Amino acid sequence: MPSIRVADPRETEFRMLLQAGDDYAASLYPSESNHMLDVETLMQPQMCFLGIWVDNQAVGCGGFWRHADYVEIKRLWIDSSARGHGLSRILMEKLEAQAKAESFKLARLETGISQPEALGLYEALGYNRCAAFGNYNSDPLSVFMEKLL
Repeated sequence: MPSIRVADPRETEFRMLLQAGDDYAASLYPSESNHMLDVETLMQPQMCFLGIWVDNQAVGCGGFWRHADYVEIKRLWIDSSARGHGLSRILMEKLEAQAKAESFKLARLETGISQPEALGLYEALGYNRCAAFGNYNSDPLSVFMEKLL
């Protein structure tokens, strides 16, 4: 059974997971279409950053950035060795529950057109496509989504 709790993105295991996510995104999209938060930004008080462990090994992470009237899901990543077991869904549900507990009513996210597994997960969780939000510009390689919590 996986465990999920607040994590420190500065820890080596999370730096490695975040780097794997960066490398994957860089293999799919040009740098101007990648919107990753760096480790120092993930340490800011506006960020809720969670890790997911299986058998005491960190296998994934994700979080949300607190905006005035919504949260933005950021840095969701599951190690390739742990995929196919529903961990992304479990982590997303935990993030949504935490956002609701903090009285947020809307979650938004940005992902890419070349990530069908991510798009499928978000659609299965009830996210709908929307216009670019926040500081994002329209980008033909981006998909913007939101969900009422």
